[in-house]
Amino acid sequence: MHCRVGLGGHMLRAIQSTVYKTIAIVFIAACAHSAGATATFDATKSSYQSSDTLILDRHGELLQRLRTDATVRRGQWVVLADISPALRTALVLSEDKRFYEHSGVDWRAVSSAAWGNLWNSKTRGASTITMQLAGLLNEGLKRGSGGRSVVQKISQTVSAQLLERTWRKDQILEAYLNLVPFRGELVGIDALSQTLFGKAAHGLDHREAAVAAALVRAPNARVPQVVQRACSVLKTLEPQAQATDCEGLDLFTTAALQRRDYAASEGIAPHVARQLAARNGGRATIKTTLRAPLQRFAVQTLQQHLRELAGRHVEDGALLVLDNATGEVLAWIGSSGDLSNAAEVDGVTALRQPGSTLKPFLYAQAIAERRITAASLLDDSGTQIQTSGGLYIPQNYDHQFKGWVSARTALAASLNVPAVRVLAMVSPDAFHKQLRALDLPLKESGDYYGYSLALGSAEVSLLTLTNAYRALGQGGRVSPTTLTPLATRPAPAVTSALDPRAAFIVGDILSDANSRARTFGTDSVLATRFWTAVKTGTSKDMRDNWAIGWSQRYTVGVWVGNASGAPMWDVSGTTGAAPIWAAVMNYLHTTQASRAPQAPAGVVHTAVQFAELEAARPEWFLQGTQQGSFAMNSGAGRAHSTGARGLNGSQNTAPIAARITSPTTGTIIALDPDIPPNRQRVSFSADGNNLRWLMDGKVFAKGASAQWLPWPGRHVVQIVDPKGQVLDMVRLEVRGAGVIGRR
Repeated sequence: MHCRVGLGGHMLRAIQSTVYKTIAIVFIAACAHSAGATATFDATKSSYQSSDTLILDRHGELLQRLRTDATVRRGQWVVLADISPALRTALVLSEDKRFYEHSGVDWRAVSSAAWGNLWNSKTRGASTITMQLAGLLNEGLKRGSGGRSVVQKISQTVSAQLLERTWRKDQILEAYLNLVPFRGELVGIDALSQTLFGKAAHGLDHREAAVAAALVRAPNARVPQVVQRACSVLKTLEPQAQATDCEGLDLFTTAALQRRDYAASEGIAPHVARQLAARNGGRATIKTTLRAPLQRFAVQTLQQHLRELAGRHVEDGALLVLDNATGEVLAWIGSSGDLSNAAEVDGVTALRQPGSTLKPFLYAQAIAERRITAASLLDDSGTQIQTSGGLYIPQNYDHQFKGWVSARTALAASLNVPAVRVLAMVSPDAFHKQLRALDLPLKESGDYYGYSLALGSAEVSLLTLTNAYRALGQGGRVSPTTLTPLATRPAPAVTSALDPRAAFIVGDILSDANSRARTFGTDSVLATRFWTAVKTGTSKDMRDNWAIGWSQRYTVGVWVGNASGAPMWDVSGTTGAAPIWAAVMNYLHTTQASRAPQAPAGVVHTAVQFAELEAARPEWFLQGTQQGSFAMNSGAGRAHSTGARGLNGSQNTAPIAARITSPTTGTIIALDPDIPPNRQRVSFSADGNNLRWLMDGKVFAKGASAQWLPWPGRHVVQIVDPKGQVLDMVRLEVRGAGVIGRR
């Protein structure tokens, strides 16, 4: 009796210990892993992070999909209503037949599995969809290589029951389909559908749903196992399915599982996507100010025109459209895409030489400082400016000097020599400060660039240059550009960078088709049927070609060239960027008018006459600078050479001895690298009759003047009479200096 009592006591204590341990395990597990079970559906959905970032336009239309997480492939969260009914049915039949009946744990399946384990028979696992979701929500319940521990299994059971109390069945199924791993790096139904089947989740048919359900059970199984499992699921979905259906499924599954990924990035705004994704890391969707239809049109127009220029050694381009009032970016094309060998380079932000596109800011500054008016006469003739590197001799693109022209004509026709003369009035340093005020971040000082700054020797980006032109259209007011809607950022700061009266006058000049006709003709592509102001520019050796201008509401900037910096072949201001600019402007104003701006206070309109130099016309002036007539005294065009006549300025009535009046001996000529060598000439003039010109002993011209195609080196220039007697001689040197010019 004593033994039995003692034995019973030991047994009782053992039973009590086991019960206590079990209760403790359950309690600890429930407490330790309650986080996943108590998470709400809304919190789970909002914390979901796709491996892709979606870039949307201002109306929510998709512009670009960009992969931003290389560790896993997750698509977008898909609501249950957008998931194929076939897949929902296949998943429930395959994984949890009593999903809509149990409260988190299928006790019938648990008992069946336990009985099968007792007799070592093979049975289906007892894990429900809810239990699997609990494991996905809680890192602590993650299945290890040896399976889940007893504590994890108990915790998973408790968590599943807690989930069922707070979540609806449709929420559980939706979350599960978005979080479940399928194969390899693929997680969630969107990634699976897009990768293996190339379609959205709502379009999966029975065959595709069967393969997807099979992968849930064994994500990394070999192809024959996946096919066998998928065949079983398909027969459950379609009881009438035949053996031939499974044979077809074999081929289909093999092909599908060979697809590893869909494009890492696709769309029409790759450069914007990379920029915003880097700035807004972790966001699944980013809304922009872009307009998708405009972006598509701009991409197509740019690529189409570059294909037409393919024979001229040009493959890259960039385009930007800004809203004048807000600074919002409406279109941003950073490259020509597949046409480019450097498609990753963003041509909107890359620094390039702007050529003559800086001239409008120079003329605006000179007008604001009352150094010139739009009607002031400027001498477009050969000139030499002494610099530390030698003589700077600016020339026009066509090497045809126009003589005395108005500032309006000089700017509209993009004449180089008058621009340099205006810069001499303003000074390179003062012009440099003006450009910096317009948010053009020049790297060097004004003295560094010197007089070539008037012709675009600095480097700027299409983004900053287009925004500076936008300031011209906004009365000289400059503000930052933005790619994100105003609701997500503070209002931009606006500063006054230019006199609004000068900005208005420059805009009027750049909209004047008649004034630009001397260079561009009367039927130029720059002439639109509505009001626009535009300027072209071409840089050194035809490496960069620009067209930038604005209408009443928009500013459009276009760059064409090669990202490598290689020169184009015979691409001018009107054949390179200008046709693209015109096409985009016409698209923007298909149904929208653009009217000329109202003149600001302090500007007057006065009729002026130019004698025989230009036709009479009304002209805009700053109040107080207006006058009715502009003319030059006779002989003024040669005033620069009169100092060579006579002796000490005395009146000499004797015949003038034959002599070279220009250039003088010791002259150093710096070639302009922006103008093709065969288009550059040096002008010579002399007093005398029946003259012949010799260059290094060889005759190259006759008469009182001559033109010479220069080449580097030291040279001796002579004039001789008909008998060959040397009458005068000068020595000069030609150097290949690097300065910028061109329209």
